[in-house]
Amino acid sequence: MKTKPSTRGGPRPGAGRKPGTGRYGEPTQTVRLPIGAVATVQDFLAAYEARHRTRRLLASQEAFIPDPDPSRLILPLYAHRVPAGFPSPADDYVASHLDLNEFLVPHREATFFVKVKGHSMTGAGIHDGDMLVVDRAIEPSPGRIIIAVLDGELTVKRLGFRDGRPVLKAENPRFKDIELEDAQELQCWGVVTSCIRKLV
Repeated sequence: MKTKPSTRGGPRPGAGRKPGTGRYGEPTQTVRLPIGAVATVQDFLAAYEARHRTRRLLASQEAFIPDPDPSRLILPLYAHRVPAGFPSPADDYVASHLDLNEFLVPHREATFFVKVKGHSMTGAGIHDGDMLVVDRAIEPSPGRIIIAVLDGELTVKRLGFRDGRPVLKAENPRFKDIELEDAQELQCWGVVTSCIRKLV
């Protein structure tokens, strides 16, 4: 007497989580560890996951990481400052050369770029569509313009304090300052060091 093969149990085609969609963003495998190494590995995985979340958030917010090995581009730097009135050719000579990679990104490993959306910082010369250079190695002290994370999104504001509590201050009277509530925690992702704007 023949019996039909069971269709119950066993793996099903397409079942389960797809590779690379877990918390680490890539496939995983099981390993055996000495008990004494578990805490060290857990700390490493927590840091690894945090870096992955950072890159994922940056990718969703039009932010970019600098090229880890950029080619040098050294251009002439003229000693004479360009006047806003009538030009004077008297000091029109090259004083030195400038590499924008070194000028704009002194801490390459701690730097990222982010594109501005909105008009809340126009008073600080930061406009919609500008590209900001953000340095995570600089201390976010009061008065500095920072990139903060609020409700899963990046925002650019000037850091201030009011009654001992941090305030994210806008540089446009049409926008209100952001005062953090008791349940909120300020996450600073870096200090804005430069603003890049294309004119043509």
